[in-house]
Amino acid sequence: MTAFSTEGQSDPTVQPVPASVVEQVDAADITLSNPKRAVISLGSNLGNRLETLQGAIDALEDTPGLRVKAVSPVYETEPWGVEPGSQPSYFNAVVVVKTTLPPSSLLERGQAIEEAFERVREERWGPRTIDVDIVAYADVVSDDPELTLPHPRARERAFVLVPWHDVDPGAQLPGAGTVADLLAGVGRGGVLPRADLELRLPE
Repeated sequence: MTAFSTEGQSDPTVQPVPASVVEQVDAADITLSNPKRAVISLGSNLGNRLETLQGAIDALEDTPGLRVKAVSPVYETEPWGVEPGSQPSYFNAVVVVKTTLPPSSLLERGQAIEEAFERVREERWGPRTIDVDIVAYADVVSDDPELTLPHPRARERAFVLVPWHDVDPGAQLPGAGTVADLLAGVGRGGVLPRADLELRLPE
């Protein structure tokens, strides 16, 4: 983690978390009755990419019945399925959430966040301000055409597997095996760590 500080102020992100704050977070978790764990992939290659990713994370946290539990480091990748250099590169990240929302409602929330950031779906593999994809939801395996779970291409996408492995090294992709094994198969090629950039876990 890169620590930033302003003159005369210590950076709160490197200070011990007060017990009262921990208690508040735990209490908020308790208010989620039987929450499910979900993994969400974020990507942006238009506008202020880092700011947009952070805005999407904050919007997820503001969703009733959802708590953001982990945020990955930022990675930079080239767009899929297009001529090299024809689009800006992507900033990618993965967030882990706990939620009482069913998958269909989580999908609706993700699409609402995309619309809020003026995501336009004009072409496949086209550039976009924000991509919000549900990678996995608990152990659910579903071939519902509206929302296939887990995400049908997650197992072959290093830009999903690398940041997911960062935040949960022991993770499993339902029906496909461990994220570590899948990542070993596809490799880390083309996924550039951006240690100079950081996303915040919402307070």
